[in-house]
Amino acid sequence: MTDFPGLLRALRKEKVRFIVVGGAAATAHGSARLTLDLDVVYSRTPENRRRLAAAIAPLAPALRGAPESLPFVWDERTIRSGLNFSLSTSLGALDLLGEVAGGGRYQNLGNDTETIHVFGVDCLCVNLDALIRLKRAAGRRKDLETIAELEAIREEREKTGLR
Repeated sequence: MTDFPGLLRALRKEKVRFIVVGGAAATAHGSARLTLDLDVVYSRTPENRRRLAAAIAPLAPALRGAPESLPFVWDERTIRSGLNFSLSTSLGALDLLGEVAGGGRYQNLGNDTETIHVFGVDCLCVNLDALIRLKRAAGRRKDLETIAELEAIREEREKTGLR
């Protein structure tokens, strides 16, 4: 099981700039679907890469799905050299996205976020419209199935005046 509050607290403790996307964002917006990992888009500035390396290093990160014998060092250089990382950590599955289909990079999503209280932590999360756009761009079956539920949530919010 993924410890969502623990992962979010680890990122917030080091002041990592990130935006919650994916299944955790859907849950934050009222989806009943369960997710097994935390997906975040992170800022790729040098300072934020250092913070991200420091936040995740104590959690024994490893590349999810890669052979255990594959050498892997989690540090700022690795983050700078890569873009998207699917990690297994001591707190569970974490997907760190330098770029996301349908939304681009962290700075491109800035106008499509809201601060929410999710899993006991205040953090930036993509808004409902952006989440639907990201799910549509991903195009995976599970994402397309989630879109119908998210659109129903959006319609209900519009009826009740909530946004």
